[in-house]
Amino acid sequence: MQLSRYNIKFPLIEPNRLDQDEAFFFLLENGNKTRIRFHDYAEIYKRPGLYEQLFYRRLKCCSPQKVVETLAKVLRDNLINVTELRVLDLGAGNGMVGEQLHAHGVARVVGVDIVEEAHRACERDRPGIYDAYYVCDFTKLEEAFREHIASWQFNCLTCVAALGFGDIPVRAFANAFNLVCDSGWIAFNIKDSFVLKEDRTGFSRLIRTLINNGILEIHHLERYRHRISIDGRPLFYYAIVGRKMSHIPDEMVNSIATG
Repeated sequence: MQLSRYNIKFPLIEPNRLDQDEAFFFLLENGNKTRIRFHDYAEIYKRPGLYEQLFYRRLKCCSPQKVVETLAKVLRDNLINVTELRVLDLGAGNGMVGEQLHAHGVARVVGVDIVEEAHRACERDRPGIYDAYYVCDFTKLEEAFREHIASWQFNCLTCVAALGFGDIPVRAFANAFNLVCDSGWIAFNIKDSFVLKEDRTGFSRLIRTLINNGILEIHHLERYRHRISIDGRPLFYYAIVGRKMSHIPDEMVNSIATG
């Protein structure tokens, strides 16, 4: 992929003033100055290479590689060949995680995202990475579509840099989780603060509930630097790989989603 070079300016702010999901930058193009939030993925994906320049070259994000390599290591430790995986990549974006999975020789990779611009960016920048790519709202799966996507017989779910800030709701993650067969693998990352006991957000409670109820068997949990902030501070996440032991019951999802 030929990467474009953009004129990106970060705002002058006091350290810690903006929460991670409030961060923004200025894009200078054609004499215009546009303010774009980091989580305004549709606007970012419209511009070839902007996502990579912003998050991976400027802010040193390493999560797609980190999570996929951690998954591969856990599989090796369990004497499982990564080529046997049929992966559902939730929040697939422009295909950076799919690219890592593809490089490791995964058998099948299916991408899902709610943003049409993400799909277009993936087709533009990384064609052929996914065996299929669906644009849909995973909080509202119609039965016909659920049966269709289940026919891929997934034995792994990946979800990278998409949890905990409202990008992927609890119900969407649970629906994706339940498409994976029992004893299948779950690989994702989440901001370190969401793992703390005092955190009461949906994903924090969901992950603790899954572990405490034996629904997710943790095989690897590692704190690492996800990327740096616009003021240079390290942002730490946990890379988590586990095994799905059973479905997440609807009543559990309802309790967490509305709690």
